[in-house]
Amino acid sequence: PPETRIAAWERVRNGPAPVTDVAKLCVCDLLVAQCDVNCCCDPDCSAADFSLFTTCSVPIVTGDSRLCSQKAAIYSLDVEANPPERVFKLIDQVNPSVFCIHATNYKQALSFSSPEMPTSENFDQLLKQFGRTAFSAEPDSWNMDSHAPNPSDADETYRYEYGVPIQTVDAFLRLPSPVVSSWCSDANPAGFLVNQATKCTRSVSVEKCGNIQAISMLFYVNSSILAVNITVQSIVVQSLNGMRTSLNSNDVLRNPMILDELCINIVLGVSYHITYTDTGEIIEAAASFVLGAINKEALSIQQSFEISFTQVNTKPVPVSGNPGYVVGLPVRAGFKPQGYPFPIAVLLSARNTNTYGQLTILQSTSNQDCLTAQGGRTPVLFGYNIISGCKLRITTAMKCQPLTQALLDLLKGQSFPEYVASFGNSQAQDSSNERIYNTFQSACQIPVSLEIEVKWTKYGSLVNPQARIVNVTATTTTTTLKQLPLGRERTIPITSSVVFTDISSPAEPGYKAWPTINAKLPFDFFFPFV
Repeated sequence: PPETRIAAWERVRNGPAPVTDVAKLCVCDLLVAQCDVNCCCDPDCSAADFSLFTTCSVPIVTGDSRLCSQKAAIYSLDVEANPPERVFKLIDQVNPSVFCIHATNYKQALSFSSPEMPTSENFDQLLKQFGRTAFSAEPDSWNMDSHAPNPSDADETYRYEYGVPIQTVDAFLRLPSPVVSSWCSDANPAGFLVNQATKCTRSVSVEKCGNIQAISMLFYVNSSILAVNITVQSIVVQSLNGMRTSLNSNDVLRNPMILDELCINIVLGVSYHITYTDTGEIIEAAASFVLGAINKEALSIQQSFEISFTQVNTKPVPVSGNPGYVVGLPVRAGFKPQGYPFPIAVLLSARNTNTYGQLTILQSTSNQDCLTAQGGRTPVLFGYNIISGCKLRITTAMKCQPLTQALLDLLKGQSFPEYVASFGNSQAQDSSNERIYNTFQSACQIPVSLEIEVKWTKYGSLVNPQARIVNVTATTTTTTLKQLPLGRERTIPITSSVVFTDISSPAEPGYKAWPTINAKLPFDFFFPFV
């Protein structure tokens, strides 16, 4: 029932229930029905006994030190009181370790159970359970064996959420990457909708040409992404001097082999392309390969891996960073289609000539004539301050309202975006995308300038901070259109500018950042704990 689920979630969120009442726990209480000297938690001690104590032998009593949050009993002596008194406090203690236990949801770990002694009746059953090199003592309901099919889920389509590792028949779709050193590690799972590009070094030799799995095409296509097979989209062969040739036939796997003292058909690069639906279902998976050759002198090769995602019936859109913006790449922007309850800074609803959904401004022309500059736009590049403009010749025949609309179209374009992507690789469903705040007042005043301020900050690790846009403001400056004498003309400048402002908070004096471990943990590192 919903009430049960809500109550269970509240228990997990508030932390585990205490197994031991620390206020009643006393590890220095050794004498039965007698007061132990300097044992401030001894219930047999009276106020008169406490007044004779010189210190508390156990100043703090806690339960399991591995818990993230727990109660702690603090004992001390108030020597300034007459007579001295014992002071008792019960506080909430927080464990700063990143490897603390949030919830003790594995009930069997809370107590020691007597092991089952082997007998002639149960020997075969114990041998089957514990006779292997690795075994699990978890309940059967926690069995995560991917090889055991669930009849009820056999025909059910698997739908992914952003960042969830992509499952294959045997484990997960892995994208080799460097972890601690530059050497390749094959334990990096590919996350759904997470575009990645990695390079790493692999140890090779001609003598072991056919025995190294990671340089074979079969190693990267022999797994199926649930019900979808990985197909070979293209094969490019690279010679020893770097020349590349595309093969016409992609239906034949080329295995590494020795030819004229060379090891040929070794994998130098793999590029996965995943096609998915709007419900998160993967419907197609393709891989493109770059194959090469090595001679006897080669001891290692550099491999490159890439994965990209495209929603079905849509065109792929270039990103401007992964995840943070890269200086010099376009700021991504878009609109909020009607019927969507959340903002969309994409690129799927790019209009007119803005094919890739970019934030643009007026592009300057050589003749500086605003009337001939309409339609010319240039993308706003992240981190680059820019100013552009033109000159407008005003005559007595021009009317206020038509001129105002024409200048707004000139400064903002025909479809000025509503939202800007917070990150360079923001997806359509990201609710963190920033809305563009416009300030403009029209009372028969003509706009003469558009000033766009983009505020950004460094986000994430101090070792590798990512640029994130947190606010965009577009300010339109106007001027009153004064009536000119008959036959007179007036020329006014029309300008457009973009300014990027870094609002990252500087580190305080004496502040020491938390140490950063630049490594990835296995997806089941904390199992069975939450």
